[in-house]
Amino acid sequence: MATGESFYQTVLENISDGVYVCDRDQRVSYWSPGAERITGFPAEQVQGASCTDKILMHVDLTGASLYEKGSPLAATLADGRKREARVYLHHKEGHRVPLVVRTSPIYDAAGTIDAAVEVFSDNSTLLVALKRVEDLSVEMETDPLTGALNRRSMEARLDSYLTERRRMEASVGVLFVDIDHFKNVNDTFGHEVGDEVLKMVAETLRDHLRASDSLARWGGEEFLVLLHHVDAKGCVTVAEKLRRLVADSSLSTDDSNALSVTVSLGGTLLRPGDNRHSLITRVDHLLYESKAKGRNLLTWAD
Repeated sequence: MATGESFYQTVLENISDGVYVCDRDQRVSYWSPGAERITGFPAEQVQGASCTDKILMHVDLTGASLYEKGSPLAATLADGRKREARVYLHHKEGHRVPLVVRTSPIYDAAGTIDAAVEVFSDNSTLLVALKRVEDLSVEMETDPLTGALNRRSMEARLDSYLTERRRMEASVGVLFVDIDHFKNVNDTFGHEVGDEVLKMVAETLRDHLRASDSLARWGGEEFLVLLHHVDAKGCVTVAEKLRRLVADSSLSTDDSNALSVTVSLGGTLLRPGDNRHSLITRVDHLLYESKAKGRNLLTWAD
């Protein structure tokens, strides 16, 4: 098998990864066809340019310029250590290309670092796959109509809160929310309008909760809210605010009328010895007390 310089040159020119070499003066001395394909920059535009020029504009995953922090290749030229990093590179057309880069030193006959080589591969496919996994995870955890957590996901979160409550004595409030006369909405306006009402209520609730709180569509027209690190007074305040906000919201119907709904709520705090069943049973009974009293109100029990 051929092993001469021309053979290895042919190998470099036919691999799909990008390869480039910077000499001791930090100038690009070699730029492979793979590098041109990935970046859009031809060899004649890059070879001879300084590795510290911003022609490629490497940035790390936080968006920080590696020419300010020190690129992996420059660091390898300085200390001779091999490196691997995930970075973004500036494509000639302006967009960012996610890369995995690997750098190695090149020594001369005297054992001095003479240059460094960087081999980089397009990481887009992996990032797309990871994003898809993330999206699937979100889809598994959320209700597709309202974007709130689904019941299974909220049950898992509630179990976690119960464990934390026992371990850290954290105060957690629970609100059970039910849209009043929702069947009448579906019967009068149709299920498409009913779906829009569900989305409106979910959005109203979600927009006025903290990032640390949780909202789930528990089933049908019922929602469950978990309020983290809140006392009874704070929980009642939040519940009343949510009730008023929903009542003040409205949805335009086909006849240009404004459709509004109200909600009934049951609320409580996690108690020592609570489990998921006892907690949901208690707050469910409180919710139905609100309905029995005339709806559009909160029934609370510490």
